[in-house]
Amino acid sequence: MVSFTGNALWHLVQQSDSISKGVLLLLLILSIACWSLFLGKIMIMRTHIKQLQKTISNLPVESSLTQLFEKITLPNESIAFYFLSDICNFVHLFFKKRDAQKSFEQHEIDLIMNYAQQTVDAFVEKERKGLAFLSTAAGVSPLLGLFGTVWGLVHAFIRISQQQSADIATVAPGIAEALITTLAGLMVAIPALVMFNYIQVQARTIECLLEQLADRIEIIVTCCMFTRKLDAQIQTTPTVTHDNGSITHATR
Repeated sequence: MVSFTGNALWHLVQQSDSISKGVLLLLLILSIACWSLFLGKIMIMRTHIKQLQKTISNLPVESSLTQLFEKITLPNESIAFYFLSDICNFVHLFFKKRDAQKSFEQHEIDLIMNYAQQTVDAFVEKERKGLAFLSTAAGVSPLLGLFGTVWGLVHAFIRISQQQSADIATVAPGIAEALITTLAGLMVAIPALVMFNYIQVQARTIECLLEQLADRIEIIVTCCMFTRKLDAQIQTTPTVTHDNGSITHATR
């Protein structure tokens, strides 16, 4: 029983066989990979959230297309810049290719918004990278721990049969060595599951902010299209000259 005093866990690891040590080493690698991925993703995602919030607050619905295009004249490394650049380039090409005298139709606005939604989905998919690894680690780690436990119990019972004794002093060390892998598996799986859920929430927050920014762009583009449509209607409305020389647009 003296062997269980002091640093008992490390002593149990030292007494484990090569298979159990291999399982523990694999779980250690999984834990390091999960924490590295989590810390890196959290720093990046928090930065992206702040950038998107700042861009949305600096882009009121009363903005014009000119003000919208000015947002991409100064390149930077923010997610909002890349998102706006992608959509603005599409809007710019759309306005450039179409007939300026032709009135806008609803399907053209829907086309722009469908492209904006595809852009949102593409950016969100990038933010979700790494979630599959965390989910796999959370699911596989307990199974690896269980495998190590079963393997350790088999060897523990073999040692018991060889010693031909089943007292607590003989049984306890072998069972403790077997259960250490289950403990290690849970120590990897529980944090990995928490990390997965937390990053999932952050990704949803970024998705909501991107959709808000896309809706803001939709309002700006729609207002621009509606203004151009009104201008085209005014230009094509026949005028009537009165006897006093004044000119008014005839109503249809």
